[in-house]
Amino acid sequence: MGVTESPALSSPDDSSTSSDGDEESPRPGPLWRHALWVAGVTVIGVGWAWAGASFRVGPDDYGLPLATEGEVRPYLVVWTVTGLVVATGVRAVAARVPFIGPEVVVLVLTFMGTRHSLGWRPEPPALGAMVAAALTAAAIWGALALRRGLPDYRERVASGG
Repeated sequence: MGVTESPALSSPDDSSTSSDGDEESPRPGPLWRHALWVAGVTVIGVGWAWAGASFRVGPDDYGLPLATEGEVRPYLVVWTVTGLVVATGVRAVAARVPFIGPEVVVLVLTFMGTRHSLGWRPEPPALGAMVAAALTAAAIWGALALRRGLPDYRERVASGG
């Protein structure tokens, strides 16, 4: 290693620590990159749901109802915060163990929660139950990924036992 090289950076021929092109690899990196990912995926999920609740392409008889009349800001805030918490947890797991498609988990949970909330405007207890379900689903997904990522588990699967 030369004087100008950082010990944290890998050489181009060291593919064992590179996670740029590998979908199923841990995602280490600087904190700002993780924070940007968390914010970006959350905003995309909430934004798509809000756009989907605002416009209908097909007939009114099919699909989820459009956003009902009234204030949307409280629902957007609730699902933005929920999305940030879910994305932070999922990204923390993905930084430690190989995890395929962590953004899909966040997008689906955030999109569906926001979309359903804008279409039906649930009361606070029902909204709290929806948030709890999203957080539970993300926690289960993360726990399964962590379990699969443990070296002992991977050795047992590889040996067929």
